Amino acid sequence: MTEALFILAVVVVTALAFDFTNGFHDTGNAMATSIATGALKPKVAVGLSAVLNLVGAFLSVQVALTISNKVINIQSSNGAPVSALMGVPILTIVFAGLVGGILWNLATWLFGLPSSSSHALIGGLIGSAIAAFGFGGVKWAGVITSVALPAIFAPVIAALVAAVGTRVIYAITARIAPANRDKGFRWGQIGSASLVSLAHGTNDAQKTMGVITLALIGYGSWTSTTSVPIWVKVACAVAIAAGTYIGGWRVIRTLGKGLVEIESPQGMAAEFTSAAAILSSAHLGLALSTTHVATGSILGTGLGRKGASVRWGVAGRMVVAWVITLPAAAIVGGICWQLSHLIGGAAGVGVMFVVLLAAAVGMFLRSRRSAVSAHNVNAEWEGGLAPAETTETRTATPAGV
Repeated sequence: MTEALFILAVVVVTALAFDFTNGFHDTGNAMATSIATGALKPKVAVGLSAVLNLVGAFLSVQVALTISNKVINIQSSNGAPVSALMGVPILTIVFAGLVGGILWNLATWLFGLPSSSSHALIGGLIGSAIAAFGFGGVKWAGVITSVALPAIFAPVIAALVAAVGTRVIYAITARIAPANRDKGFRWGQIGSASLVSLAHGTNDAQKTMGVITLALIGYGSWTSTTSVPIWVKVACAVAIAAGTYIGGWRVIRTLGKGLVEIESPQGMAAEFTSAAAILSSAHLGLALSTTHVATGSILGTGLGRKGASVRWGVAGRMVVAWVITLPAAAIVGGICWQLSHLIGGAAGVGVMFVVLLAAAVGMFLRSRRSAVSAHNVNAEWEGGLAPAETTETRTATPAGV
């Protein structure tokens, strides 16, 4: 196996690992409210979401093309890879960007923060490209129009739409007994949550497809900038579906119980709002953060229901995580590229891959100290990520993600 082929294989494995973390990190975007209201049992919810993420991954490639064409400047005007012109191994740049994205995903999952997997990935790629090429290695116009502006406006718009929708729903159903009303909306939530999962597949699975396509272009085995190899589609769809099925219970708990004590009408309003925003962005090829949209929608339902209590402290911590996600992942991506480049070639990539594995195992073991699973994800929120541990929860709760 040649050095370049070895690095390509590591990049593909790392990209699919990122896709897997994206799946369990973002399951809550689709299913947190349905789990919190009891519309779906936790395991049923993540299983349904996994299937629909798998299907959704095949519905569009517009976001994948955004990642492969509008973020990193890997092609010259005549279509030749910049790496061939400047002597910089493009595969190492892609690998370093993925490391930055994965480490940020795992760190925010550990603390139960619904941060953006999309921005973690894009930030990692930007950081590694700057470290390699300088600021000219990034297509800033594409980053601003397809990433930065949607990040600013999407959660605000989602919150406003969800707030209005929630207010309208409660006004229409004011004379219906709460028990009868909630029962009907729980059925509605199954449909709306399913739509969000389908939308998530059309958006987030595409990002890893775009990264692998970037690597293939850098390696020289793929030249098209308007399509994605079928095996890449299949592999990414399966990876994100598998991650979704794992559950990501820590983030689900924060979204479902930490922001707003949510009722079924609010849940359905939040989910339909999120689905509409995500599907629209996928159609337009915008690398939208589904986490930002889902969180904005949930906050909006809290503002739209009279008497609802929004935990602004939790929301504030989320916003801080959102703001620092892209630069933090960029710093990690840049450092990873520098270290890989310093060691050199396949050896550098191999060493950083081992470091990534060690860091991932360390964070997983740390998470076991306050395990959150399908058994305690709906426990009352008492100001922290995990409910107070008792003998009963220690014996009943498996070490799930």
